Amino acid sequence: MKRIVIVDYGLGNLRSVYRGLEKSGAHPVITPDIEEISAADAIVLPGVGAFRDGMEQIGEMQQVLTEAADSVPMLGICLGMQMLLEWSEEHGLHAGLGIIPGTVRRFQRSPGCKIPHMGWNSLDPVMTDHPLMSGIRKGAFVYFVHSYYADTTPDHTLTSTDYIRPFASSVTSGNVHGVQFHPEKSGAIGLRILKNFIGLI
Repeated sequence: MKRIVIVDYGLGNLRSVYRGLEKSGAHPVITPDIEEISAADAIVLPGVGAFRDGMEQIGEMQQVLTEAADSVPMLGICLGMQMLLEWSEEHGLHAGLGIIPGTVRRFQRSPGCKIPHMGWNSLDPVMTDHPLMSGIRKGAFVYFVHSYYADTTPDHTLTSTDYIRPFASSVTSGNVHGVQFHPEKSGAIGLRILKNFIGLI
């Protein structure tokens, strides 16, 4: 049986991600253990909270995550996705894992738009044939909670979403993928995406 590890670095809604993967047909393991992470067949990096705190908490896991990115499928969720990028401007400039090119930026205030971006919003596929988004149609709704967005290039953008400005709501580079939204809270659409991820292993 393929071993999916959910990385426990002290930040994140681990149980809901666990239940989402379980509903999608996986038998994941939650662990902070570097050896278990390095032996995984796939890695899920969840997270909620501030970018700097996330990177500090990851600590020694950083090396094993960047090495694993070359060989196994990896999925970052919310803060976990943001940390896959090179930089974040949240509370000063901070380095990320640098697996996917780009910078995490704060939404600019706009009349009638609340920050954080919270609630349901739609996906616009940019890469229409990527297996992670198989069966996900243009306009499919997923659940977001974030004040910062990923600013990356079109060749690393899986889907785009419009809130205040168009932004990359999911990203990809090789084996590594990230979603800004919460698939584990996004009903049947989110479970389909998790199932697609499991299918990449």
